[in-house]
Amino acid sequence: MSDIKRFLKFLELIGYDEVRLPKGELLMVKKEESSLQKELEKLKEEVLNCCKCRLCKTRTNVVFGEGDTTTNLMFIGEAPGEQEDLQGRPFVGRAGQLLTRFLNLYGISRDKIFITNVVKCRPPGNRNPAQDEIKSCYPFLEKQIEIIKPKVILCLGAFAARTILNLPEKTPISRIRGKEQKLGEIVVIPTFHPAYLLRNRKGEPEFQKDLELALRLAGFIK
Repeated sequence: MSDIKRFLKFLELIGYDEVRLPKGELLMVKKEESSLQKELEKLKEEVLNCCKCRLCKTRTNVVFGEGDTTTNLMFIGEAPGEQEDLQGRPFVGRAGQLLTRFLNLYGISRDKIFITNVVKCRPPGNRNPAQDEIKSCYPFLEKQIEIIKPKVILCLGAFAARTILNLPEKTPISRIRGKEQKLGEIVVIPTFHPAYLLRNRKGEPEFQKDLELALRLAGFIK
């Protein structure tokens, strides 16, 4: 057996199942990471074929979510908008571009975070999701959280925060933003939705403060 084959066998014995060579660098990927990706892909296939509520009749694409399956940080918004519905990706419109710019201030690319929404299909006219639509879709979000097991969730907007934390319908984001909450062992931090910041730039310092807190608690910055 060659030295390379012995080395690969050794990696397999200690829990690695893949070796990648991007740009000449050796990167070893643990079996658990591969398993997480498979679980998430299986869930994604289920979500893409979902017809549990009326939104399946008006959507262009299901927006499952995207990002690092082993991340310590999840961003959860309300629902896809027009651009998200067209592209099948979360936070790719103007609000998403602003979110990306804030991440870039800390030298962090969005593919290091897992980003999704409470509801996976766009409500017509960007209206708020109805309660029965949330009820149909929420188990998918719960499963995403269960698979990824983030240490921190940043709730983008009042709607996501109220849903995740099971708060009263009229709870204003101004009352809860920046305050650490708990979902089991996960720290939940409510903050403004980036779309709000497009209309109210004065909220940007508070949003950045909340984002910085989430990044620090998730281990992205010190």
